[in-house]
Amino acid sequence: MRSRIAMISAALLVVAGFGLTVLPQAQAAVGLHVSGTRIVEANGQPFTMRGVNHPHVWYTGRTSSFADIKATGANTVRVVLGTGKRWGPSDDVPAVIDLCKRNRMICVLEVHDTTGYGEEAAAASLDEAADYWISRKGALVGQEDYVVINIGNEPIGNVDAAQWTDATANAIKKLRANGFQHLLMVDAPNWGQDWQHVMRDNAKAVLDADSARNTVLSIHMYSVYNTASSITDYLDRVQAKGWPLVIGEFGWRFAPNEVDDETIVREAQARGLGYLAWSWSGNSDPILDMVAEFDPARLTTWGQRIVNGPNGIKATAKEATIFGGTTTTTTTSTTTTTTTTPGGGLACTARYTVVHQWPGGFQGEVRVTAGSAPIKGWTVGWTFADGQTITNAWNAAVTSSGSAVTARNANYNGTLSAGASATFGFTATSRGANTAPMASCTAS
Repeated sequence: MRSRIAMISAALLVVAGFGLTVLPQAQAAVGLHVSGTRIVEANGQPFTMRGVNHPHVWYTGRTSSFADIKATGANTVRVVLGTGKRWGPSDDVPAVIDLCKRNRMICVLEVHDTTGYGEEAAAASLDEAADYWISRKGALVGQEDYVVINIGNEPIGNVDAAQWTDATANAIKKLRANGFQHLLMVDAPNWGQDWQHVMRDNAKAVLDADSARNTVLSIHMYSVYNTASSITDYLDRVQAKGWPLVIGEFGWRFAPNEVDDETIVREAQARGLGYLAWSWSGNSDPILDMVAEFDPARLTTWGQRIVNGPNGIKATAKEATIFGGTTTTTTTSTTTTTTTTPGGGLACTARYTVVHQWPGGFQGEVRVTAGSAPIKGWTVGWTFADGQTITNAWNAAVTSSGSAVTARNANYNGTLSAGASATFGFTATSRGANTAPMASCTAS
């Protein structure tokens, strides 16, 4: 982002319902890769990005910033690079990767020249960005444990945002055809904010274009996301489709009607989504600098909030295990299924899964599948046996009474055709034991 807020057209978010889609099974991946909706390391350990953006291409001498960013507790740094069309060229990719590794952070490398393509006359295309990555292939191959390739920053502006789908899919195909096995990150159109919902509604074509099934979507949240409802609605809808997502950039509420950063970090933490704040220092709009003049001792108000605030970096970041970070227990096979058939022959099945757990808590997922006839709604219930307590849920209205839990469909995922499925998730506390309960499903 450089002065992007002034470039973004004012728009109202349009809420439109849609059904659940399921991605094909991923092929075996090398290094960091997508597993379901999560990013995991090569050893299967979940990795949740907690970090910041560093405007390296404009401040190539500020290499000490990598250590300063790590000192905040960050586990990831997103590094701004240039192809040479607008900025750069960034010929120091090996040195940047080395700085990330020496400071024990995952390195998200992004080409910034694509910002606002179609609206910004000087912008590079995603195809040109792919060519840049191919020209740097020698520095990137073998770094799949440490490097994420963010193909192009905010690659489409507000003019003909629909071109994003084909342009992004073709860039992914080009990189895979040239042997790249890295986790790929793709930014949304509309200067990253997707206020026309092109990515939200069409990302399946992009994700399916990846032969490695190893692409994560990235939303940039600025002034379009100035209310809690706009943020949660977007996240709910992407999560309902089972798509992997990170918040690749966001700012903060420095003025009325600006981005609701507190909701962003709270929802990211509750949902297990990565986030990368913009930006460390040197931004053209200093209100978004986290430190003044690259001095780590001079945290700005924004820097204090994202580093030390609730759900901030210090409170939530976990170092990648490739650098020796603590491993957590992950369970993907603990499931139970039961079916309840009420009058009229309607039926549904509920499959309960613990997808990830850590000391004192876990993330669960329930897949609801309609029986041999279409249904218009569903209710799932179970009773915890080990004192577990729900702390947050998405894609369903979840209530608890003691150990008993009831989940009812949201307004956009209750209607299912015969054999179709919808998924909802939740986080919960646990006291050690975490026995999978017997889940029941009632259709209407």
